[in-house]
Amino acid sequence: REIMMRMFPDLFKSLRIEPVESYPDMLLKTLKSIAPRKCDRDPNIVVLTPGAMNSAYYEHSFLADQMGVELVEGQDLFVHEDRVFMRTTRGPAQVDVIYRRIDDAYIDPLCFRPDSVLGIPGLMNVYRSGGVAICSAPGAGVADDKAVYTYVPDMIRFYLGQEPILNNVPTWKCGKPDDLKYVLEHLGELVVKEVHGSGGYGMLVGPASTKEEQAAYAKRIEADPGDFIAQPTLSLSACPTFVESGVAPRHVDFRPFCLVGDDVRLTPGGLTRVALREGSLVVNSSQGGGVKDTWIMSD
Repeated sequence: REIMMRMFPDLFKSLRIEPVESYPDMLLKTLKSIAPRKCDRDPNIVVLTPGAMNSAYYEHSFLADQMGVELVEGQDLFVHEDRVFMRTTRGPAQVDVIYRRIDDAYIDPLCFRPDSVLGIPGLMNVYRSGGVAICSAPGAGVADDKAVYTYVPDMIRFYLGQEPILNNVPTWKCGKPDDLKYVLEHLGELVVKEVHGSGGYGMLVGPASTKEEQAAYAKRIEADPGDFIAQPTLSLSACPTFVESGVAPRHVDFRPFCLVGDDVRLTPGGLTRVALREGSLVVNSSQGGGVKDTWIMSD
């Protein structure tokens, strides 16, 4: 956004575009709101990073700086008497909230991967006892499993006692015999994905695939049906997009920034993922897609 404002200052002056500079403050408020109930002071918050070699380290550093909190690595923290402490030049300082940017498997070598040197030994015991809050909560990544998506309407009914406002995209679970039969018979019409896949890898876009590719993918599905789900080929929105050749239509998908703590906070902006290749439906950056700053106009 800062780069866009420098490039098009007159445009930003003439249009009333909602600012996004408040995001770090919104994130800080959200992190403070999830502090342990036993915390009776202003919570001490840290951002836990894997380190400078991580590809997102700049983002970790930037957010910590903007929020005015410490950026730490696992070796900077330790557990003592069901509490988490940070090593400082003034002695140990208790930590109340950890905004973690480390995968679940690496956050505690005593509970998960024993070979991890990124996490804090004993962290999960403190978390279970309520001595520290972790954002995002360990286990939240289960929502990335695409098979879980099919249960969302039932989750809403069970936990909230409400009917879903938005309908799910029709999804076939290949682990079910009837669904498997349908998927294999309609491979050329569907998008098939690995339940644990991400980044656009390991999936088949039926309408864009050859008969040979479909036959090879069918063998993969038959070898392990429970590892796959299928959905209709959705027509992503398209909008005029600035690309190398000029302005041209490209498929897009919008990703908002939503924070949930004591309240729901929505940033007045976001990133729109773009399929940069003409005719492509794949917006993942790892597969040649890109991102565009998204402007929200004020009233």
